[in-house]
Amino acid sequence: MSGLVQLRNITKTKHPMPIMAEWSVYILQCADRTLYTGVTTDIAARVVTHNTGKGAKYTRGRLPAVLVYQEKASDRGAALKREHAIKQMRAEEKRQLFPVQSG
Repeated sequence: MSGLVQLRNITKTKHPMPIMAEWSVYILQCADRTLYTGVTTDIAARVVTHNTGKGAKYTRGRLPAVLVYQEKASDRGAALKREHAIKQMRAEEKRQLFPVQSG
């Protein structure tokens, strides 16, 4: 090959580099007024998933679920840590995070 280095085609990798997603923590208020906390990169799509009965088992029997709180996180790990912290709160403490919902 007379000193030339053959380069591999690195654009056809089996596992492409992931696009950086913006993570969020969210709280849904279910029809029975209980609260569900989760994390996602697409809150609108996740709320639809919950409300079509394909989300978390917890929300399936408590529909409809309404988004009452959302908070951006720097990455997935930060979102999961915040989710855990919120889940440790009593319901009254969680409700202080968002304004009173009518109905």
